[in-house]
Amino acid sequence: MLFRRTKPATLAQKIREFLWPRKGFSRGLRYMTMRVLRLSSSPHSIAVGVAAGAASSATPFIGFHILIALAVAYLLSGNLIAAGIATALANPLTIPFILAATYELGMVITGQPADAMVGHEILHMLKNLEFSHLWGPVLKPVLIGSVPAAGIAAIVFYAVSLFAARLFQSRRRIRLGASAVRSALATDGASGLKDLAP
Repeated sequence: MLFRRTKPATLAQKIREFLWPRKGFSRGLRYMTMRVLRLSSSPHSIAVGVAAGAASSATPFIGFHILIALAVAYLLSGNLIAAGIATALANPLTIPFILAATYELGMVITGQPADAMVGHEILHMLKNLEFSHLWGPVLKPVLIGSVPAAGIAAIVFYAVSLFAARLFQSRRRIRLGASAVRSALATDGASGLKDLAP
């Protein structure tokens, strides 16, 4: 194999790589950002797609984020690829923080006291599948809190991605124009030399 290790990784190395990649987490984030910015679509369409993905990531519908993002992006004429990539904002590392934030926001909006449920009580109800008891103290605040969180995420990510896409595309046009000028000059120079040759 071309990119295979010469010495196979040990179990400890595999676990460490899974928990903390050698190149860090920023490499994947940079890759996804560049993948979105390089899409051949209008900046508005890219920004709508990213906003749809970010908004769906702020909802508690784990497993359905990509379907929600694609549906919203399709309805708003956003870029579907950008929407799908942006749903990576909800990943195993960020989902606990998103759920905790939407829960706390929902508790503030509904006016319930912050210590209405203790973590072990919620785990007990989940273990025994008592969803009817979970609706009031847990699910309802999370759903209510996810509405403003999704709206804020959509607005912020729309603005940032619109600015980034416009900047990236204008710089790419300048680079392509400069490259075309250089190749035209090189072609003219070569033909000029041929004319001068005896």
